[in-house]
Amino acid sequence: MRILSVVGARPQFVKLAPIAKAMRDEAEHVIAHTGQHYDHNMSDAFFADLGIPAPDVNLGIGSGSHGEQTGAMLSGLEKVITDTAPDWVLVYGDTNSTLAAALAAVKLHQPVAHLEAGLRSFNRRMPEEHNRVLTDHAADLLLAPTQVAMDHLADEGLAGRGVLVGDVMTDVLYQVRDRVADTPLALDAAVEPGAYHVATLHRPDNTDDPERLRAIIDGIAKVDTPVVLLAHPRLRHVADRHGIDLGVGAITVCEPLGYPELVNAVSHSAGVITDSGGLQKEAFLLRVPCTTIRPETEWVETVDLGWNVLVDRDFSTLAATVERPRPAATDAAPYGTGRAAENTVRALVDRG
Repeated sequence: MRILSVVGARPQFVKLAPIAKAMRDEAEHVIAHTGQHYDHNMSDAFFADLGIPAPDVNLGIGSGSHGEQTGAMLSGLEKVITDTAPDWVLVYGDTNSTLAAALAAVKLHQPVAHLEAGLRSFNRRMPEEHNRVLTDHAADLLLAPTQVAMDHLADEGLAGRGVLVGDVMTDVLYQVRDRVADTPLALDAAVEPGAYHVATLHRPDNTDDPERLRAIIDGIAKVDTPVVLLAHPRLRHVADRHGIDLGVGAITVCEPLGYPELVNAVSHSAGVITDSGGLQKEAFLLRVPCTTIRPETEWVETVDLGWNVLVDRDFSTLAATVERPRPAATDAAPYGTGRAAENTVRALVDRG
């Protein structure tokens, strides 16, 4: 059996790592990288740090508008799928790479499996929401990370295609957490373990309106403890264009980190401030409080269990939310126990 994995962005590289490992003795695994994330710390370093085989194909698409990027990927992936003739095209998450690969495969009558199926924010302003919904309805096999995701699929009439496999990011997070547990903190900032926060911002709803971005940065700047802002290149570009200084108050601006360094930084932190879907969940799994700058989350379990609080409008109260008391301890494992990749590969092989 031949399985083609299509990835293009940092969260997908993380999900790919345990899948690639689980695939070794089960199927021929071909990896196509669209090049959606092309900065070294957002792409190449992740493959090296996570022990992922080098991509068999790199389309090198790069940045652009959603339409430009998705269209270029669609064209390039048609050739990749035709050349490799996979038994399954496996797509990951909710990026433009996900949707482009699903569309290309469907048009070529190739079976599509969607890993992380069934997640919903119900916010139709998010490009990711459109990508994941469209991909789920196009795919032949829906690999869901949680029971909540399975319930969403059932609500949309897709229960017959769904399989509950668990969350593959939990697999790799646990592996990396154990590997870096005793390594020194590697941050280009003058901070002490347990006495700083890690922050990331990248969603257009937060970055593209200069007034909103300025209000978010002003709110973060008022946090009492140092905040290390891991600034994606796009965030730096947008801030420069709007004349917004990211390095104010409590904030120290740093480059994005490789995944092991990110896990190390988060696990030693007092908390996380983010609009990232993946980082919310990673913070929960590391039992680090998270403040999410969004009106909703796909990972509702993190909120229900008290480890994640959403902030969307009044950023003057953001610092107080970030500095809230630590939530009650929990042994809950809504994202599985670290065997999701094995379950995923078995579902593909059994249905091949």
